[in-house]
Order: sequence, then C-alpha cells, then structure tokens
Amino acid sequence: MAERADVVVVGAGVGGLATAIRLGAAGHRVTLCERHPRTGGKLTTGAHDGYHFDLGPSLLTMPEVFDELFRLAGSTIAGELDLVRLDPQFHYHWPGGGELVVPDDPAATATAFDAFAPGAGAAWRRLDARGKRIWDVSERTFFAGPMERPSQLLRRMRSPRDLLAIDALRTVRGRAAALFDDPRLVQWAGRYATYSGSSPSKAPATLLCIPHLESSRGCWYPMGGMGALAAALQRAAVAVGVEIVTGADVAKVRADAAGVTGVELATGDVIEAPVVVANADAEHVYADLLPDRPALARVRRAERSMSGFVVTAAVSGRTPGIGHHNVWFSADDGAEFDALDGGRMAPEPTIYACVSAVTDRTQAPVDGENWFLMINTPAGADLDGDVQRDVVLDHLARRGVDLRSRLVWSATMTPADLAARDRSPGGAIYGSSSNGRRAAFVRPGNRGAWRGLYLVGGSSHPGGGLPLVAISARIVAAMIAADGFSGVSR
Repeated sequence: MAERADVVVVGAGVGGLATAIRLGAAGHRVTLCERHPRTGGKLTTGAHDGYHFDLGPSLLTMPEVFDELFRLAGSTIAGELDLVRLDPQFHYHWPGGGELVVPDDPAATATAFDAFAPGAGAAWRRLDARGKRIWDVSERTFFAGPMERPSQLLRRMRSPRDLLAIDALRTVRGRAAALFDDPRLVQWAGRYATYSGSSPSKAPATLLCIPHLESSRGCWYPMGGMGALAAALQRAAVAVGVEIVTGADVAKVRADAAGVTGVELATGDVIEAPVVVANADAEHVYADLLPDRPALARVRRAERSMSGFVVTAAVSGRTPGIGHHNVWFSADDGAEFDALDGGRMAPEPTIYACVSAVTDRTQAPVDGENWFLMINTPAGADLDGDVQRDVVLDHLARRGVDLRSRLVWSATMTPADLAARDRSPGGAIYGSSSNGRRAAFVRPGNRGAWRGLYLVGGSSHPGGGLPLVAISARIVAAMIAADGFSGVSR
C-alpha cells in the first residue's frame, strides 16, 4: 500500500470506483481504500445453494454513462458486460386484479396504457414528452456541474423557460394527477419518487423524466447479475493504474489549516495526499471521519431518504406470469405514504420483487426462482426481520402469489442491517431524499468543507441511483481539475 498518493478515495462503491477511474485516466496516482473485502459498495450480491441475489441496485439505466468510464480505461461497456435490454420492462399489479405490463417500446407502451385505461395512452405520451423536455434541460443544467448555490444552476440555464421546463414547482403526485384520470396510474407515476427514496407528494415532478429515460434508453440487466458491473468497474480502475486496497477501514481524514493531508486507517497506517474523495454518507464524513460541527449541521438539513426492508427468498418451482421486475401496489397509496412520511410502517405496503432468473437462468437452479423482495420503510425503522418477513409474504399471498409453501431458504435485511453494512444513518438507501422544492440545494455539495476534500455518491449532488452516482463522479473529477489538482506526478 502506497504511503503517499495524489488522491485517496475513501470507499469503493460505484461513486468511488467511477471517480478513481476518471482521476487515474487523468494521470493521478490514486489509492482507493475499501473497508469491506470486496468493491462495489451497495452493488453487492449474495448466494445460497445455487440461488443468487443482487442485494442492492437491481436495474441498470443509462448504460452510456458507464460506457464513458470504460472507454477511459480502453474498453467499452459492450466489451465488459453481456447486457440484456429487458422486454417487458415491468409487471405492475393492483388490488382487484388490475395488471399493466410495460413493454420496451414507446408505441407499444402507449397501446398498453390504453388497454389498461381508455385514453391513458395519450396521457402517457404527454408524460413522455414532458419527461424528455425535463431531461434535456436537466442534463445541461442540473447534471452539468456542482450545485453549491442556486446561482450555479441559473447560470447554466438559457432562459426562464428552462426553469419552468424542469417542473420543480409541482410534485410528482400533482403532475401525475393532472395527466391521468385513473388513480391507479397516478400511483404508478408516484413510484418514480421512490427511485430516490422520496415521497410522491413531496418530491418535485422533475423526477418524471425517469419513465422517459426507461422508455427511450431501456432497462438493462448484466448477465451474471449486477455484481458483474462492480467487477467490470474494478477492472477498469486497475487498468488506469488505481491502487485498490480492500480491508482498509479509513478511521480519519487528516487535515491542517491549509486543507486535507490524507487519511489514517483503523490500523494506524497513514496515506498522505492533498486530495481526499469521500464515497461515504456525508453525515458519516463530518460526524466521524473529519468532525466538523457546522458542516454536519448543514448536512443534517437535508432529509434522509427512505430505507427498505428486504427479503431474499430461494423458491422452488416456477411462478406463472412473473416478470423480471414486478410491483404489487397497495390499495391506498395516500395512506401508505402518509405513514412513511410520518416515520411509521405502512399498514399495507407496496411490494417490489426482482426475479432475475426469469432472464438469467444461472441465477437459480433449473426448477427454482430467486426472489428479491423490498418494501419502503422509514429510515431508522426498528424491525424484527422474521416478523416483518411473514408480514410481507402473507400480504403477497393475499395478492395471489403465495411463496410460503415453496420457500427453500430466506434471509432478511432491516434498516439497521443496511445502516451497518453501508454506514448510512438509519439505513437511508439513497442518502438524502428529493423531498421539497429546495432538496437539490440542501443536499450536500460535492466540494467538502476543507480544501482538497470532495464528496461523491448518493448523499451528495446529484443524488442516489447508479447513473446519478456515476454523474457525480464526473462532476467531482472536473472540480478537482478546476481547483488546480492537475495530477502530473506519474
């Protein structure tokens, strides 16, 4: 392990790996420290007797942002991963038997919406057109650089029309209700707020660019599981000269009056560096790694994202009509999110299930399925895993999918488990939420409170989710260069 580097990256999650790749390709000597024995962060996996589970992100969108990283390392995403574009993308189910299967084609999607609710196809097309406009503006403004001050966003806008186009003054629920007459489709649209661990009645309608991105750019799965993406990013980092040290728990970011000076590991070893990139929750950074009371107070202004309760279930047999991605909606989404927003478990939760063996038979035995089930929970919810698992499985059985008699094995993860695994306060899966009109400006920035300190990942700009974390790395690498850390020592 090097005693000196140009940059130390703390945490080998996707944000840390992506930043290390960019900085290594730019000529920096980069040491990447990861406390776990493997890289990938939340992009982790589990297995039991031939059943394999993705225990974090289960969907890849915007693969082009990762292709950009692999090209920096002399490869391509096609050369690194066997990607499958899912069709259909999702199976949605409502109480009473309503079902919507969303295909991987805009025209076919509009037809499917019309068949589900007459007139909904035209409403979906309006949503898709609005989503495209939101994305086109957001890509060159919100995602084009740091967001330390509102003025930075305004300078990147071409006219006041851009501010209106991103639809930040309405909520996801409000915009969906204006577009769809059927309350089930308002509930469907509200699901996109949960992509960032947020509430549809609080998160800005800006998030409704996500269904457009899924429709236009696809929903992808890397054969072998999402862990294949983590392995490919590790290969790319090594290819550009990054030194990856696993089992290296960073206990402290060292600093003096001029700025950061490196990191100290739990073993007492020190790596000196003028730049430290923290791919860690911002609250953990300022509470533990580099205690800073004012910075910590600013970080805590941002509302935590929701957490989740997870059941991984090895199941015998095949389930008729099941898809790769499935959602069973609650009967009353208003009551569901009122409970979650109030810090309580929803009495009747929406259940998400990923069964990747539908697409990739290597992920389960020949006559079996690998079920990853998740429900939204408040961050910090105190749950008994066994009790809550029975609640979820019983509820799913009432919806017509009874896995209980077919269980070969199961395990659970509670918010407390996620908090311990990821060092995320309350097990907040996405770091900070997108709730509120000012969420983007309250979320911790990428430039840290000390010179040479930078933050990357879901708790900092632009937020959680695989593509956004990769974009966060792009922003951080550009900031490091702009701040005069040129990476010329190799």
